[in-house]
Amino acid sequence: MNTTHGKFIAPGEIRFQRLLPGPADRVWSYLVDSEKRSRWLARGELEPRVGGKIRLEFHNSKLSAAADAPPEKYRTACADGVGFEGRVLHFDPPRRLAHTWAEENGSASEVTYELTPQGREVLLVVTHRRLGEDRDLQVSVGAGWHTHLAILAGELAGSAKPSFWAAHTALEREYEKLIPVTSLRR
Repeated sequence: MNTTHGKFIAPGEIRFQRLLPGPADRVWSYLVDSEKRSRWLARGELEPRVGGKIRLEFHNSKLSAAADAPPEKYRTACADGVGFEGRVLHFDPPRRLAHTWAEENGSASEVTYELTPQGREVLLVVTHRRLGEDRDLQVSVGAGWHTHLAILAGELAGSAKPSFWAAHTALEREYEKLIPVTSLRR
């Protein structure tokens, strides 16, 4: 389950499921605590209430090996420190968090994290909605979440974590094949 590709469950909507070492409170802390979140996704403060702000500032190069540089197409758009502010849409610790996610084109998509205890482990379901019809964006988002979640799984398990850019680049090729050009509305 922890290496399966995200599934596009509706137009512009992708869902990932990962079984992570628990308990749920521990996994939750990696979603809401800036320092812990910076180890797998992005740093930034989160106001713990519906309507609160969330700041996500990405430093993907810090998630990568020293020699692992971003591909040319991401050097400007994904330079270290690039980020955005969103709004918290749902805040129910340690079960559910949802917030907006600003896109480069000015639109706002939405991300929901759902945690379900399963014995000593926790099922984390991440759903990213309202991605629109841009196939390149969907490929990038699929590869991005897949890579970030692999890093989170390694962080929580205390095991090896992939280098961000190397993994992301390989996964983009895989997600290219998963999203048929004809599946998107024109």
